[in-house]
Amino acid sequence: MTQFQAYSIMFLTGGFLYCGIEILARGYSHISMFLAGGICFLLIGVVEFLLGNSASILSQMFFCGLMITGVELVFGMIVNRHMHLNVWDYSGEQYNFQGQICLLYSNLWFFLSCPAILLHDYMEFLLLGYQIPHYRIF
Repeated sequence: MTQFQAYSIMFLTGGFLYCGIEILARGYSHISMFLAGGICFLLIGVVEFLLGNSASILSQMFFCGLMITGVELVFGMIVNRHMHLNVWDYSGEQYNFQGQICLLYSNLWFFLSCPAILLHDYMEFLLLGYQIPHYRIF
């Protein structure tokens, strides 16, 4: 399997999982969230690469949570603010930024990033033959 094929499968997996989480949480999703989820899933690998093999799972989760929050902010500014599609609005949540991101969901992304990191690594192992890293908590 080529890298393009493998990462295409991973993009689709991330998109479907992201939408699935949204459907479970609020009953519906949007195509923009499929794109955001696919991008986030691919970027998990970038975060892992940038942090290196010695990074703990908690540090990976922290930076992946920030990355996912950043992707949500960018998509929110484009989809909700610029295109006026009103896919979501966190303005009623505490510690929100322009109704596009909030502390509650940033914390949830931190915790959800752990299974996403593990799945990403396992998919790279299955699809591309990469080694599964040895994880450490701290």
